[in-house]
Amino acid sequence: MANYTGIQGQNILIVSSDPSDPIEGQIWYNTTSNLLKGYALVAGSWASGGNLPTGLAAGGTVGTQTAALWAGGEASTGLQNAIRTYNGTSWTTVPGTISPTRQQLGATGTQTAALFFAGSGPTSDESATQSWNGTTATPVNSMNTIRRDLGGFGTQTAAIGAGGTNPGSPSNRTEVESWNGTSWTIVTSMSNGRRSMGNAGTQTAGLIFAGNPGAGPIALTESYNGSTWTSQPSLSAAKANLGSFGTQTSALGAGGDPPPSGNATTEIYDGTSWTSQASLSTARTSLEGAGSDSTLGLVAGGDTTVKQNVTEEWTGAALTTRTITTS
Repeated sequence: MANYTGIQGQNILIVSSDPSDPIEGQIWYNTTSNLLKGYALVAGSWASGGNLPTGLAAGGTVGTQTAALWAGGEASTGLQNAIRTYNGTSWTTVPGTISPTRQQLGATGTQTAALFFAGSGPTSDESATQSWNGTTATPVNSMNTIRRDLGGFGTQTAAIGAGGTNPGSPSNRTEVESWNGTSWTIVTSMSNGRRSMGNAGTQTAGLIFAGNPGAGPIALTESYNGSTWTSQPSLSAAKANLGSFGTQTSALGAGGDPPPSGNATTEIYDGTSWTSQASLSTARTSLEGAGSDSTLGLVAGGDTTVKQNVTEEWTGAALTTRTITTS
């Protein structure tokens, strides 16, 4: 028979309140709550948010998880010009509208300082641009190239509009236009013309990923430094018409093609590689995203065989204090 007399484990810290600065893997017993606790990584997850007032797809979105904005898009009744805001709990249709009415537009900025540009109107594609101050969408100088379904990133006064498509030739645009708060200037071309892509970042540190160059979805990723596009690691799966948000080094892409029902997959980018994450609860395509980085954001709306009003909120992986159960 083995002799266990000299064997002993590590002591568990006994405290009356949780440590203020624990380290990953640390365990303690809280005598106030009578609970065994630890500090560990919790996987990222999606949770239900407040529904849009109606099913919508292919709008323009900006902002954060608790202060987002949706402009235009398409409902089952047709194209929309309404602007809707989200406060972290519910969506509200506000008095302002976009003009012309359109879907597949570019959008950058915040809930109270946004820029809307290009898109697809009732009869034609657009180059129109509006500046939003939280109350009114004011017409400003148009883009140089008419297009829809383009990528956009930046702020209200320093934005990039890239790629997209129009009925002309070539149908998939490569032109990149830069906005300085007053006018658009064509500054360079994308390495790969495409539409329906994910986008994130700022005017001088942007990211474009996935999309459709014409023959179907791709997984290609490119970064932008204000003058040059550079190839980056591809997503693990090709997709287009996905919901996206974040920064050049902390981005998220979720859902997207294949149509008509879409998919539910989620991937995050850390500036070096893409990693698969928890899937959306509702698979869909042509959804829209808003968020500060890959740790906190939302996606809303989208298309299956019908327009969706679903909002899902993302909380990324994070170290946190957890109760440890022993049974």
